[in-house]
Amino acid sequence: MERMFRSLKTEWVSETGYPTLLEAQKDISHYLMGYYNEYWPHTHNGGLSPVMAEIKLNLLSGTS
Repeated sequence: MERMFRSLKTEWVSETGYPTLLEAQKDISHYLMGYYNEYWPHTHNGGLSPVMAEIKLNLLSGTS
């Protein structure tokens, strides 16, 4: 989790922050649910994103 928050702060959130709480919530949600979960390769998943690792697991286990 610490690495994820570091990446969020250094790679996603601008140094000036957000003008409103709503804008921050939308942008950070986009980062977490979109970019981080769908595209970011994770070492624990063998270099797969969490979404791809879950799809692979479901295919192997026969669940959907």
